Order: sequence, then C-alpha cells, then structure tokens
Amino acid sequence: MPFYHDLKHYSDDPALGGYPGKSDWIARRLLTLRRDLHQAITSGRRPNSLIVGSWNIRAFDGGIPRLDESMHYIAEIVSRFDICAIQEVRADLTPVRRLNELLGPNWDYFVNDTSDHEGGNHERMAFFYDRNKVMFRNLIGEIVVEKTALTTGNQIARSPFFAAFQAGWFRFTLCSAHIIFGPTDAGGLAQRAEEIGVIAKALTSRAKVEDQVYVLLGDMNIESRDGVVMQALKGSGLSVPEMPATNLGGDKFYDQIAFTTKGKAERKTRLIRSGAFDWRDAVYGPARGLFDGGERVSDADNLAHYRPVCDALRQRHRLAPYKDFARSYKDWTSFEMSDHLPVWVELETDYSDDYLRRFVTAA
Repeated sequence: MPFYHDLKHYSDDPALGGYPGKSDWIARRLLTLRRDLHQAITSGRRPNSLIVGSWNIRAFDGGIPRLDESMHYIAEIVSRFDICAIQEVRADLTPVRRLNELLGPNWDYFVNDTSDHEGGNHERMAFFYDRNKVMFRNLIGEIVVEKTALTTGNQIARSPFFAAFQAGWFRFTLCSAHIIFGPTDAGGLAQRAEEIGVIAKALTSRAKVEDQVYVLLGDMNIESRDGVVMQALKGSGLSVPEMPATNLGGDKFYDQIAFTTKGKAERKTRLIRSGAFDWRDAVYGPARGLFDGGERVSDADNLAHYRPVCDALRQRHRLAPYKDFARSYKDWTSFEMSDHLPVWVELETDYSDDYLRRFVTAA
C-alpha cells in the first residue's frame, strides 16, 4: 500500500498560488482512484497469482516536474501491480526515486542507461517491483543485436531492457521495449515491425534453452489491430492477449504484453486475466459520466480547479500561462499523468499441484 503521510504537510501550497485545500483535493481523488482500481483489478484477483503491469509514463520527467498529486496518483496505480515496467523515463531520476518513496519500503526499482543513439530519444526504462511478491534473480541486461539483424544496420532504437524474477513457482524474465516511433507510411511501420520481430526472436530463442518464461511488454507503437506491426507481434511465436486501445483517443493499440508458451520452461505461462486501466474517470478527466459512487469531478470543475494551479506552476518555472487553458488542458494532463493507459496481465504462479502429481503412481 502506498504511503500517504505527505498529505498532512501539504496544507495550502504557497508555491502554487496557495492551492487551497490541496490535501483534501488529493485525498478525495485518491479515494475514488482506489475504488476504481479495486473494481478493475484487485477485486477479481485469484490467490497465488502475479499481476504484471506496463506503463509508458510520458516524459517521466522531461520538463516541468509533475505536481505532488500526480505522483500520488501514479504510485496508487503502480501499487496495484506486483511488478511494473515503465517506459519513457528521462535522464533525471528524481521522479523515479520519489515514486519509489511513495510506493513504500517493500518496493524496489532499477533502471537502465539512457538510449543516446539514433531514435533513442535519451530515454531510460525502469522496473518497479514489490519485494513481498517478487524476487529479483540477479540477472539484468539489454538486448544487443548483430548489425545485420535490422535492415538499417543500426541497433534497436531504444535498447530493450530485461531482468529475471521469480514469483512462487514461476520463473520469468521481463523484457521492456519501446519500439521506434516515426512515420506511419509503409516504410515507417515496417521498421517498427522489424524491431518487434528481432526482439521476439531473441526471446523465443532464449526460451528454448532456459527454464523460464520470457515476457515482452511495453510500448510497441502499434497503430491498429490488423496492421503490419501487430501482425509482427502476433506472428512472432509469442502468445498475445487481446488488449484494448491504450492511447487517450481510444484508437491505437500501442501497449502490449506477450509471453512465451513453448520452450524449456517446465512451468508454462497460464494467463488468468488481462486489461488496461483508464485513470481518467477518477483523476484529471474527462470522466465518462461515471457518477455511480466515489466523488467524481465534472470537466468544468476540473478546468476551474486546475487553471490557477497550472498558471502558478508555469510562472514558477518562468513560463507564460496557456493562452487557452481549456484547449490545452488535455495535453497538460498528459504530462501530469501520461498519454498512455497502463496495461496488465494476471498470471498463475502456483504449480504445486502439477509437481505433486509427478509422484502419484497410476492405479
């Protein structure tokens, strides 16, 4: 469970124009967010399972630091996963450390270096994990490909980041990827598909000789369900659960989680559930009319509340206020939370019955 003790120190934040009732506002939003997370993820959880999440958190943090409340909301969401891969982490690790503090002492994290070569956008990736649920198996690295693996002769734009873990009986390695973004013409989409194919090939090859399951997750920059980029993922030999759209417009299938089901692993991946979580019903909006419990805020009330907060925040960083806040609001909130929704899968981890049956002799 995340830490909330900072709320008692917020009071009225003078740095943000006073921000009257800051602690009250955040606490009310957190209560609603917790209710939504429980309904969407926690309430249906089976015993002895593992919930793996993935979230592209936009420019974490590449510009103006996020508000305190945004960090609380992000921590609340990440805490519902036992382990979470995060993409678009920037060079400054201050928000990463802050997120880990809010998650609590049972959580830990590690990050890779920035991807500084062509297409890398100076980004890192991170894994956050609950040490009460997941054990790190002391193996971590990045996938490096031969110069002939991609037609460009380059490395994968953002080096895929992998680490080995265990939960219960389930041994697995997560590989976080942020596939190259660029033109959506045939050539650009083919480049995305090629990166996915190369990464998947590396993982399926390892799965043939290692007693563990490989999980590929992250921002695959998949435009459509039936396009060449999705076909590359589904044709890679990995199992791909059906995910809803994860961009805020609701028409792109950027974020995916896939896993190996064949190979040397004695304990194969057993999928229980999967999904994406839409945080906008609880925080920042636009809420989709779900006023069926909790305290939800109308779009007009959100605009009225955040206009002076945003103006004070920008003034504090020597930036002019937005000329049209209502028009800029969605983009602003995407830098407070993200322009992606997090995705997750629930996997089985208890294989004790299978093990015991080995010792049962036939009648």
